[in-house]
Amino acid sequence: MIVISDTSVFTNLAAIGYLHLLQQLYERIFIPTAVYQELTVDPPASGTVEVKTFQWIEVLSVSDRTMVEQLQNTAQLDLGESEAIALALEINAELLLIDERRGRKEANQLGIRITGLLGVLVEAKHRGFIPAVKPLMDNLIATSKFRVSQSLYNQILAIVGES
Repeated sequence: MIVISDTSVFTNLAAIGYLHLLQQLYERIFIPTAVYQELTVDPPASGTVEVKTFQWIEVLSVSDRTMVEQLQNTAQLDLGESEAIALALEINAELLLIDERRGRKEANQLGIRITGLLGVLVEAKHRGFIPAVKPLMDNLIATSKFRVSQSLYNQILAIVGES
């Protein structure tokens, strides 16, 4: 399965010590150069060490710079989101991991299958890689910049049978 990731899924999972879920779920993750730079350039983000050392994370350059610029200008996405979407199109990715609302909207409109951090946690629970989602969501909310509405929080708990 070809999976591309934007920055936020990486940083949030790394912040709570669960970045390994991506390898368990997808085996290999591709990130565009801009996401690599967001993760490794000052100030270093959660996941910096991992993205530099884990063999299952591969950095790819985006060829279609016009698409990247178009996404930045018309959709007002940042460089990492724009490159992640452009790379997903370029290499016919089967899944794009992205959390930002505008980026998700653009990816959907372009026919890219998406999921975000919460979708990763739900899949990890369903596949038996984690025993519960609630403690991880609570940890994300408490320790990182992750935000989730109360209704979505409750919806996720209902999906995984933890409500």
